Amino acid sequence: MKVMLIMRSNDAAVEAYQELDFNEVIAQMGAYNESLIKAGVLLAGEGLADAKEGFVVDFDATPPVVTDGPYGETKELFNGFWIIEVSSREEAAEWAKRCPLGPGSKLEVRRVTELEDFPQDNEWIQKEAGWRAEAEGRLGAATTE
Repeated sequence: MKVMLIMRSNDAAVEAYQELDFNEVIAQMGAYNESLIKAGVLLAGEGLADAKEGFVVDFDATPPVVTDGPYGETKELFNGFWIIEVSSREEAAEWAKRCPLGPGSKLEVRRVTELEDFPQDNEWIQKEAGWRAEAEGRLGAATTE
């Protein structure tokens, strides 16, 4: 099963991060990422730029309203993510607990839905399966060039 580990931090954690040695933070995250890769569970992972660079599209109005960041409280924002493939919820929890985050930080762990979770006779699900196959074909061709 695929799960997403969503990194969240409160204001205190963000402030504490500013006091840390950047090279040490990168080394700890690098070692964590390397352990995920060596175990063969890492599918994707990225850090995110500051919320000040982002925006929110709010669909409570017609047309939708775009609001520049920062937006929301710090605890509502997420800073990065990993997508891992594991055999169980318990394995996902074990990997999440190993992440080198400190007080004020949390990892939200959510299962990523798969095409098999949806009715297979649905026209759009069938199209999605085709699109994914095409994308995998393009990706495979790009990596062999």
